Amino acid sequence: MDTMNIALPEAMKHFVQERVSEGGYSSVSEYVRALIRADQKRKVEERIDALLLEGLDSGTPIAVTPEYWETKKRKLSERLGKPIQPQ
Repeated sequence: MDTMNIALPEAMKHFVQERVSEGGYSSVSEYVRALIRADQKRKVEERIDALLLEGLDSGTPIAVTPEYWETKKRKLSERLGKPIQPQ
């Protein structure tokens, strides 16, 4: 694992140390990794939300039924030149 050094003002350093001791973290590094993971998760969730909104705004809704999926599979199979595998 690579290391990284950061500079913090004294007040932030104390805050981090308090969070480590109160929050059940074994080290400052573990606390920082947890913050980074939470930020990564937040970014993914923002992207999913944006894609869902894009989908909702993409046009007139259609009914997605078993027949819709069968037609979709058939057209894709024809396009790829492969027979449909029974389930």
